[in-house]
Amino acid sequence: MVGKAPLALQVGDVVELRKAHPCGGYTWRILRVGVDVGMECLTCRRYVLSPRSRFEARIKRFVEHADATAPEDV
Repeated sequence: MVGKAPLALQVGDVVELRKAHPCGGYTWRILRVGVDVGMECLTCRRYVLSPRSRFEARIKRFVEHADATAPEDV
């Protein structure tokens, strides 16, 4: 059984999700990528950790892509 390839998510991407956060916001900034995705609501600044499969299913569109040439903070 072969699943879909994972989306190319990067730290710093801004996405719009299909359902609103309880604060009313739809836009989120990705802060952590792995098996789970850490994201911050851009309306209320709440941090949420979600399984990657559930997160990818809820993405409506990419609002902004992270700059791939920027050096990563370590």
